[in-house]
Amino acid sequence: MKLRFISMIVALSVLLAFPAFALDLHQARDAGILGEKNDGYVAVLKKTPEAEALAKDINKKRAQEYERISKQNDQPVKVISNLAAKQIAKGINAGNKYQDTNGNWKTR
Repeated sequence: MKLRFISMIVALSVLLAFPAFALDLHQARDAGILGEKNDGYVAVLKKTPEAEALAKDINKKRAQEYERISKQNDQPVKVISNLAAKQIAKGINAGNKYQDTNGNWKTR
């Protein structure tokens, strides 16, 4: 009974601490988990469920923003996302991965 109680406490502690393990975009790029694609979106370089979820969330938000900017400037979304990709690649930290215009992965 006591062992069961301790196991439940440990399991609960792990579940409550889980958000502390959550990565943000910058941490994921710095760790080589996510890379910046040449189309303005992120790619998962080291697959984990957390990385997949983070990439999906970031790409969804970027798609919404690209759509908004596209409508504002009467330009195709692809033009906006490609321009954004160039700006993003210029601003990433040393050691981060990005795709060049030919789709080759590079390290800043």
